[in-house]
Amino acid sequence: MIVKNVWISEFERMFKRKKTWVGLFVYLFLLGFECLFLYGVGGQSFYDPDHVVGLNSLNTAPFFLRELGLFLIFVLIPMFVVDSFNGEYTSGAYRLVLLRPQGRAKLFAIKWSVQGVLIFGLLVFTWLAATIYGYLVFPNVTEVSFFNTGELQSSEAFLYVLTFYAIALLILLAILTIGSLISTVMPNVILSYIGIIGFLIGGLYVSDHFSFFITFTDSIFQVLGKQNMTLIPLAFSIVLISAILNVTIWTKRDWME
Repeated sequence: MIVKNVWISEFERMFKRKKTWVGLFVYLFLLGFECLFLYGVGGQSFYDPDHVVGLNSLNTAPFFLRELGLFLIFVLIPMFVVDSFNGEYTSGAYRLVLLRPQGRAKLFAIKWSVQGVLIFGLLVFTWLAATIYGYLVFPNVTEVSFFNTGELQSSEAFLYVLTFYAIALLILLAILTIGSLISTVMPNVILSYIGIIGFLIGGLYVSDHFSFFITFTDSIFQVLGKQNMTLIPLAFSIVLISAILNVTIWTKRDWME
């Protein structure tokens, strides 16, 4: 019961923050703009500069995430994570929660899960909106092919798109987890945000395998086209290692200092 109350409290505090509503409003605006943009360009998008694709009722959803991905990765999720994992602590607003008889590892898990639910909700909403939009606006088809796949029937295309969004969720959860670690160790919100963006961009200079933070949907298409075998294990590793480091720091840190 105590864990449930703390989770509800975390959820309520998130939606009491003005930045949360502003961020969600901007996301909805960009989603609406995406509809107009794709309609305005004649229902065309692309896998990469060499592969243009016409949108239809079965393949529209992944391309919505292509256009919105940069805003999610470099603006919305870092902003939410920094506010939750650094802003509340440095402002003193989290002290009342820390006074509760609750293990620090559980408090971290509650914060992480609330942010994860928000990300999951955004992806589900985007998938639903894009799928409905595709059926209403673009040609209705019974089969379609994606990058490096053969022709897929409707049910196969449906599973392909769900898998696409599941991999997108994994990448965004990796950003959430590494972002929470960076926000926990940084002294203020500005340095936390810079640290997260620095990690996302800097990883590319460490190894090309980290490029999925930048290329996002291009990399997911490559995974589903069996041309990228490292993204999923690497993203899982980032989530696992960052979570372990987070729990270690949360349990050993003197949060009342």
